[in-house]
Amino acid sequence: MFERLPPGGFDPATYRVAPAPATRLLEAGDVIDLGNRHFIVEHVPGHSPGSIALWEPETGLLLSGDAVYDGPLINDLYHSNPDDYIETMHRLRELPVRVVHGGHYPSFGRERYLQLIDDYLAGRRAPGCPDAGAAVCGRP
Repeated sequence: MFERLPPGGFDPATYRVAPAPATRLLEAGDVIDLGNRHFIVEHVPGHSPGSIALWEPETGLLLSGDAVYDGPLINDLYHSNPDDYIETMHRLRELPVRVVHGGHYPSFGRERYLQLIDDYLAGRRAPGCPDAGAAVCGRP
């Protein structure tokens, strides 16, 4: 993972990343204008209450964060809400997504995107049910 040790005097126990100051709060429907690209903010609670995804309709690109990725979708953390996650999945399923870049695991296309959502909604992407071939594990 590392090519060399950090410079002398480095103490990992005291290291902190300085946060960038917030310039505004994002709301669902806001547009992030990068000049040649425009992303729409999607509120995608479930995994965590304030989760967002960024949707680029022109290209069909979804930066999904922790809402949809190609692994076990986590909904059993202290801040998770499975009912919100189900609602989020139904809304995301309606987007004409072509490519997904999730917060974890490799990127994937529309077919896998729909399969992941459908598997979650069917109860097969809950923690402990890592693949679509697993037996139904109950309500997520």
